[in-house]
Amino acid sequence: MGNINHMKKIFLLFILSGSFVLIQAQEAGLEQKAEEAYKSGQYAQAEELYKQLLDEKGESAEVYYNLGNTYYKMNNIGPAILNYERCLMLDPSDKDAQFNLEMARAKNVDTVNVTETFLLKRWLDDTKNLFSERGWGIAAICFFFLFLASLFLFFFGRRIILKKIGFYVGLSTLFLSIVSNSFAYSQREKQELRDQAIIMAATVTIKSSPDKSGTDLFVLHEGTKVKVRSALSNWSEIELPDGTVGWIENNKLERI
Repeated sequence: MGNINHMKKIFLLFILSGSFVLIQAQEAGLEQKAEEAYKSGQYAQAEELYKQLLDEKGESAEVYYNLGNTYYKMNNIGPAILNYERCLMLDPSDKDAQFNLEMARAKNVDTVNVTETFLLKRWLDDTKNLFSERGWGIAAICFFFLFLASLFLFFFGRRIILKKIGFYVGLSTLFLSIVSNSFAYSQREKQELRDQAIIMAATVTIKSSPDKSGTDLFVLHEGTKVKVRSALSNWSEIELPDGTVGWIENNKLERI
């Protein structure tokens, strides 16, 4: 009886392993087909394949980047900007996505003046965007282990110089571990909040209230990035980088 149960476990493990390998092979096959379609100029097919990958694999910075490139080639600027932004939300250190996003933004009709921010805040934001949530998480763990090693050196080092090194390195690595954890949390919070959106309609009139009869305030065009402040029924209150606010129908934008 014991041998039969053991054989069943082995058989089940074999089935699960085979299923995992099959799924991985299917995903690799989809990626290859999408890449081949893109390279051959079959952008509509590449678009569908990349979307299928997102549906099956979940969010991926690489797939968002490739989908953004596909839309850019199709001259669909709004979707291109949306997918580059989604790529950078997951991996803010992606230089290629940053460059391509600026190329796509250059084709945007709207020019919005951005409110100046403090130098320290800009520096912190730039530093935070050096790594993704996962990258900062790994950095936090590494710094914490260095902190533990420094504690060991401080308590068990036989020479004064070693104790001093352990003390100061320990303080530094503890601080860096806390900062890295803070940046990782901030990146995660940005992914969960999703309060940034891209205008997807070619032209849309922003209203003073969440109603079509509201006063016309200004006009925005496809590809403009806005912040979603609140939502009411089928409307969203948005804010531009210069602080201007207004209301827009939900089907005219898509959250990053």
